[in-house]
Formats: sequence, structure tokens, C-alpha cells
Amino acid sequence: MEYRQLGKTSLKLSRVGYGASPLGGVFRNISEEDGIKTVHRALELGINYIDVSPYYGATLAEKVLGKALRGVAREKYVLSTKAGRYGPDFADFDFSADRIKSSLEESCNRLGVDNVDILFLHDVEFASMQQIFDEALPCLNALKQDGIVKYIGVTGYPLKIFSDTVAAFDIDCVLSYCRYGLHDTSLQGILPTLKKAGVGVINASPTGMGLLTKRGAPSWHPASPSLQDASKQAVALCLEHGVDPTEISLQFAMDHEDISSTLVGTASPVNIEKNVAWAKKQMNSSLAHELRSLFADLTCTWPSGYPENQD
Repeated sequence: MEYRQLGKTSLKLSRVGYGASPLGGVFRNISEEDGIKTVHRALELGINYIDVSPYYGATLAEKVLGKALRGVAREKYVLSTKAGRYGPDFADFDFSADRIKSSLEESCNRLGVDNVDILFLHDVEFASMQQIFDEALPCLNALKQDGIVKYIGVTGYPLKIFSDTVAAFDIDCVLSYCRYGLHDTSLQGILPTLKKAGVGVINASPTGMGLLTKRGAPSWHPASPSLQDASKQAVALCLEHGVDPTEISLQFAMDHEDISSTLVGTASPVNIEKNVAWAKKQMNSSLAHELRSLFADLTCTWPSGYPENQD
């Protein structure tokens, strides 16, 4: 497993990270036993970075992950969780300082740890950025100064929230999803800005939340019909070449040298083994180029959060 420096932090993250949202049954019902086995297998395969949130499965993902981490030496893994988002609706967001502090305490209790390596504000496009700058990030910084968290950052879908945050506040890292993959490479446009600021980059959802998978996008997916159609064409093309679409999606997303870790999410030990094996294989570059061309003339993004926080 290759490990990469996360921005200006002291952390080195596995090139493949483990996104623990499936432990909360976000995509399908899972058995707790399989979830725990998946975490253990990920660690055995050299994955050292695990990301979770109280939002995933309404705290279930953190609870299952906490059980999986019992007895595992703390230095064996880098752990991030989030605060601010607790449900799917605008009313389920709370970026107040008091809630952030209580959220972190609750997360640590569920995870069975005294502190976390990274605390993110979760999907800040659903907040007033003024509150993020005036209250939420200062709260995170105070937690960092107190040693309760080592590093701080923000997550979200629009890229504007990252450039605005870095211009206004000193953060350590960002977690972006669905913005660097075969269907959309727009994250690339702000990577130089983030790198100059010493901000580490973690990438999630290399398949575009299921767009580029054999199973296809879930019914709730916000992608436009044209994007979903192009994704189906891409999947069919992969299968014609005898390539799993998830395989090449992961390889493409991991290929950028300025992305420290790409998160994969599964609650299957077999699937985590597949992902790590795929990460070690050479990507079919000509196929990747052909797949990218399917999305060249499309709008490959969707709205998320308040209008003023959109790209």
C-alpha cells in the first residue's frame, strides 16, 4: 500500500481509504458481523485511513465502527469524523459551537476513542458561510488547540466552499466527493490553490455515488437524465472491454498526485479486497480516455445546499 502526505499535516494516509458510511446501512442492509470483518480486513490490507460521520445511518456507522476498532491499537489507523450534519433536510444541520462540541463527544463515545485525528464540518454548503467562518471553524480551531482533535477541515460538494474557506481561514484539509472521477474532473481546477495553502485533499465517491457501477445509480441520485444516460453508456463500454467500471473509476481517481487518499465504501470483506487489488493494477489509459469523452459535452454536476454556496 502506498501512503501519501496529507497537506501540511504530519499524517500519511493510505492511497486507498475506507469510507465507513456502508456500516450504517446507507446503501443496503448489512450484517454487523460483515461490517466488522470488512474494517478488520481493510486494516490487514494496509488501509490506515477511516472516515465516518454521525449522519451515516443516524449514528449506526459510528457504532459499528467503534465495535470493529475495539482492541485495535490506536496508532494503526487515522480516524476522521464530522459534525454539523445529522439528517437529509436543511433542518438537520447545526453548525453552532455548542452542537459541534457535543457532537464530537458523542462520536468519540460511539467510536471508543479519546480523540480523532481529523474533525470535519460536514457539507458546509447547507450553512451560512458567515456562521462557518465566525463560529464553527473557530470552535474547531479551539478543539485543535486543546488537543481533542489533531486537524480540522470541511467537506462538501460545491467547490466554491473550499476556495472560499481557504481564503478566509487556516484549515488543514478538505474532503470532496464526486468532483474528481471519470464523470467529472472539476476538482482539478482548485487543486493548485489548495496545494499552495498546504491544504490536504481527500477524495470520495470515485464512482459518482454509484453512477459508474454495474448496479447503477440509486433512485434518489440527483444527476440529470443526460448524465445518468452517459454513465450507463460508460458502464456498458467498460463491460465490453471486460473491465469492472468500479475498478477503472477507482484507478482514475487515485491517479492524481495531489490527492492524498481516495475513499472506497463497502461492508463486504471480499469487495474491500477487490478494491485494494484494483488499486495495485495498471489502469487501462485508452479506455479511461474513451470514457471521459462520453461526458465531455455534458453538465456533470448538480445543485447542493444554499444557492449562494453553489459553484
